[in-house]
Amino acid sequence: MTDWLKAAQSQEKDYLNDLTALMKIPSVRDDSAATDKYPLGPRPAQALAAFLEMAEQDGFRTKNIDNVVGYAEWGEGDETLAILAHLDVMPAGKGWDTDPFDPVIKDGNLYGRGASDDKGPGMAAYYALKYLKDQGVAFNKRVRFIVGTDEESNWTGMHRYFEVEPAPTMGFSPDAEFPVINGEKGQVSLKIGAPATNGDQYVLKSFHSGLRFNMVPREAVAVVTVPDRQAVTTAFAQFVDDNPISGTAEETEDGLKLTVIGKAAHGMEPEQGINAGTYLAKFLDQYEFAAGAKSFIHFLGKYLHLDTRMDGFDGAFTDPVMGELTMNAGILNFDQENGADIDMNFRFPKGITPDELEANVKQVTDQLGMTVAQGASQKPHYVDPEDPIVKTLMQAYIDQTGDTEAKPEVVGGGTYGRLMERGVAFGALMPQTPNTMHQANEYQPVADLIKSMAIYMEAINNLVTD
Repeated sequence: MTDWLKAAQSQEKDYLNDLTALMKIPSVRDDSAATDKYPLGPRPAQALAAFLEMAEQDGFRTKNIDNVVGYAEWGEGDETLAILAHLDVMPAGKGWDTDPFDPVIKDGNLYGRGASDDKGPGMAAYYALKYLKDQGVAFNKRVRFIVGTDEESNWTGMHRYFEVEPAPTMGFSPDAEFPVINGEKGQVSLKIGAPATNGDQYVLKSFHSGLRFNMVPREAVAVVTVPDRQAVTTAFAQFVDDNPISGTAEETEDGLKLTVIGKAAHGMEPEQGINAGTYLAKFLDQYEFAAGAKSFIHFLGKYLHLDTRMDGFDGAFTDPVMGELTMNAGILNFDQENGADIDMNFRFPKGITPDELEANVKQVTDQLGMTVAQGASQKPHYVDPEDPIVKTLMQAYIDQTGDTEAKPEVVGGGTYGRLMERGVAFGALMPQTPNTMHQANEYQPVADLIKSMAIYMEAINNLVTD
C-alpha cells in the first residue's frame, strides 16, 4: 500500500517554490484595467500564464482560453474527471502584519493572500496529480485540472470554459474544507439604493465601507457635517469604547471624518466578522440626518446591524439538511452625487427563493423610500452522499486522517464544484484549522497543505484507476 503522506512530503520543497511564485502575483480581478486581450485585467491573466507554463514544463497538455480560464490535462478515456481551482484572489485590504503578496512561513504557517483561498489548496491538488503522472499511474479517465481567474467575482472564466468545452463526468474543487462538501447553498445579491439627498444641519457627505459583496467590511469611513463637532467626537469616543471596534474622529476641511475598524470575514460566515459599516451607521443613526442620507443610515444601523439571519426582515429560514439562510452586508456606500449603493449577499438553502428574499427586504425599503434590485443568483446544489465520487473522496480523507466520525457537509460558500451535476468541494481547510479566507493575515499551516496533498493523491488515484 502506497504511503501517500511520505509521497507528499517528498514534494514539499518544489511545491512551496511553485506556490510562493504564484502567490507573489497580485491576481485580483481589476475591471478598470480590462482590455480586449485581458478581459479581467492583466494580473489574473499573468497568474494563468504562469501556471500554464509551469504545467507545460511538467509535461501536461495545456490550453489557455481567452486569458480567462485554462487547463492542464493528462490521461485518456471516455470519462473526464475535473479538478477545478482558481488563481484569482480577494483584494488584500488592510490590517496585515506581513506583505500579503510576499508570502512568508512563520511558526509553520504560510502567510499571504491565496495561502488558503485558493492557491495553496489548488497547488496541493495539482502536485498530487503531477506526482501520479510522474509515477506512471495508468489513468482510465481523462483528467483536466481547470483553473479560473475570477472565482471571487462572477465566474466569467469558468462559465466560458463550460461554454466551449465538454462537460466533465464528475469532479471536485479544492476550494473549501474537509471532509467533503456535497451541498452548497444558493446565492443571490440584492442591491439597495437611496436618493442623494440630505437635510440642512446634519449632512452625510460620504460613507464608504466594504471591498467585495462576499466579505464582511473591516473598515468604514464617513465624512459628516454636524452642528457641534466636539459633542459628536466625544460621543463617538464613548461608542468606540463600548463596542468591539476601534475608531478615530478627525476634523478636516470637508467635515468631521469618522473611521471605524472592525474585522473582515468570509461572506458565507458573516457572524465571524465585525461589520465596521453597520457599526458606524448605528452610531450615526442617533442624529437627525434627513432624506436619502437618513434612509441609508437607518437601514444599515437598524436592519443590518448585528443581523446575519434576516431576523429584522422577518425572513429567517432554516432547512433541516442544508441549514440556515445567511445575510452579509458587503458594500455600503453613500455620496452626494450618486446616493446609496448597498450590496447585500445572501446564501440560502433549498426551500426558499431569491424572489421571497427580495420581497422580505422590499417591505422595509419601501417604507424608507429606497429601491431594491435583484442581482445574479445561483441555485442550491446537492450531490447524494451515496454517489461514488462522494464516497471515494470521503474514504481518502478518512484513510489519511483517521477521522472516522467525519460526514459530508453542506456549506454557505460557493465553489466551482456546483457547476457539475456530480461536482463537490473537497478541502483543503482541515476541521480544526481557523478559517482565514478573505481576511487579513490569511494563512494555512504547511503541514495541513502537505497532508491535503496526500489526501488528493489517494483520492485522484482511486478515481482514475477504479
